Amino acid sequence: MKIYLIYLATLSLITFFVYAVDKAKAKRGAWRISEKILLSLGFFGGAVGALIAMQTVRHKTKHWYFYAINFLGIAWQIALLYLIYSGVIQL
Repeated sequence: MKIYLIYLATLSLITFFVYAVDKAKAKRGAWRISEKILLSLGFFGGAVGALIAMQTVRHKTKHWYFYAINFLGIAWQIALLYLIYSGVIQL
């Protein structure tokens, strides 16, 4: 369980950083990070970081699908955490 929590925390920090960098690039009109990358980072473990970044740096808040994908990500991440905690899955 500890490994999974470290994974989630690390990916959330990375995701937060990537969202912040993309927001800075958007302000400068520079080359951007693709939405596919941003959504993948959130869905595959960094959903908490993505949602925090969306509110903190006000990035991608007008796109409903960013909320949807990140909430789906949180749902499966919590479900897996429950399965690991209950002993159904062992890491």
